[in-house]
Amino acid sequence: MQPYPDTCPCQINPTTETTDAPLSYQDCCKPYHDAFYNDEVDKADGIRAETAERLMRTRYSAFVLVKPEYIVKTTVPAQQALLDVAAIESWAKETDWAGLEIVEHTPKLGKRHAQVEFKAYFNAKDNTASLEEKVQAHHELSAFVKVTNKANHDARWYFLDPTIAMTVTQKQPCICGSGEKFKRCCGEYLG
Repeated sequence: MQPYPDTCPCQINPTTETTDAPLSYQDCCKPYHDAFYNDEVDKADGIRAETAERLMRTRYSAFVLVKPEYIVKTTVPAQQALLDVAAIESWAKETDWAGLEIVEHTPKLGKRHAQVEFKAYFNAKDNTASLEEKVQAHHELSAFVKVTNKANHDARWYFLDPTIAMTVTQKQPCICGSGEKFKRCCGEYLG
């Protein structure tokens, strides 16, 4: 059994000098991860990301703790089969994660979209003679979509992966299942 960190990975921010009682992994991202890993997604009332920022935090923690299946399952369903789980796992394992900073959360873009600007910090070897480790940042503006299951009206946030090559025309129904044309829905954030 994997030991859990005292502080949740999403609570570590190397750019702040003071920390306001960061949450433990068990009190922060673990319930979200457990709901997916126990195949309780449909049964786990309330164990879903309430906002795009919360989903972003759980995804970052999943990278740190090497949970590639969680990364896949929280990507918009139409893109999930196109993801390379082995590559996600390899990248997660090979990266020396150093923290997360949420720069800005825009919770409402149109009817069902949100954006999270973040910096994921990692330690990289410096090419100088001293070979000191130095903190670098992956700075990204990510798009998310809230998908509603029409059968039970359950709504969940999903990440829209702009790196996935998809053959979708602008006039086709959107990949998120909204019923709108792709260009008027997720196409704005993927194209």
